[in-house]
Amino acid sequence: MSDIAVESGMLVSSGAKNRERALASFKLGDKSFYWLTKGAAFLVLFILGGIIISLFIGAWPAIRTFGVDFLLTQRWAPNARPVPVLGGLGPLYGTMVSSIIAMAIAVPIGLGISIFLTELCPYWLRRPVGMAIELLAGIPSIIYGMWGFFVLGPFLANSIEPALVDLFENVPVLNTIFAGPASNLSLFNASLVLAIMILPFITAISRDVFETVPPVLKEAAYGVGCTTWEVVRNVVMPYTRVGVIGGIMLALGRALGETMAVTFVIGNSFRITGSLFGPSTTISAAIASEFAESSDLHQSALILLGLLLFVLTFFVLAMARLLLMRLERKAGV
Repeated sequence: MSDIAVESGMLVSSGAKNRERALASFKLGDKSFYWLTKGAAFLVLFILGGIIISLFIGAWPAIRTFGVDFLLTQRWAPNARPVPVLGGLGPLYGTMVSSIIAMAIAVPIGLGISIFLTELCPYWLRRPVGMAIELLAGIPSIIYGMWGFFVLGPFLANSIEPALVDLFENVPVLNTIFAGPASNLSLFNASLVLAIMILPFITAISRDVFETVPPVLKEAAYGVGCTTWEVVRNVVMPYTRVGVIGGIMLALGRALGETMAVTFVIGNSFRITGSLFGPSTTISAAIASEFAESSDLHQSALILLGLLLFVLTFFVLAMARLLLMRLERKAGV
């Protein structure tokens, strides 16, 4: 009996030790996972801070030389003597206007495609159309730029832009916005290329969030006699508005920072004109086209443009995040 008791005690002690080892292993794995994820999060912040500091250091000579006038001057003359005259108003204007026009075109079309795919499209057609939209996101930027330069630009200059010039010739304000002459390289062409480029992001994200709507909600709406438009307006859109706005803001961030495609078709002119058919430039296009040949103060001014683009994108995304938080808070209430 005593031998059996001893063996039982040994088994109990061994089992307790095994449980302690297992718990210690789990705790070690949990702590390791915690510190790895925390390190990854802080690494992102560290990289972001390093980018900001390096941009500020590189832009400091231009900040010290031009100050606030850099934001108010559209003349860009790096070879002027005795001091270069460099102003960032033109690229800022082109960046914001091209992005706004691109969003105005892409958002309603993208949402319309998403609604069609989730509510109206036959099942056998949903996959091919969805795959075609998603493939647009995989096309390299330079291909969009080449297509815009060789195909879209000449088509717009020969067919669309002259018709718009004639249509609004006698309409106040619009005759300035759509003033001629038509051109292959213009702010309008760049905005249209941008709209095509960001369309897949809006469509794909909106379609995914539309599919998260519980079918019972839509079935209940149809059951009380709602039309498809009423279901979309009163059920689908309110339920998914946070995700839709997030997708739109993601597309806006892409539009603000696009470089190669815009460089091909915008004309790279720092002058601000009232016509959308005139050449212009964006911050990304200006940096891409001039950085290789720049030096000293000219290079610092280009880095300052990059810093301004960083700040502009940050504020746009921060405002979008604040809007999403307000919407989430209202939904919670």
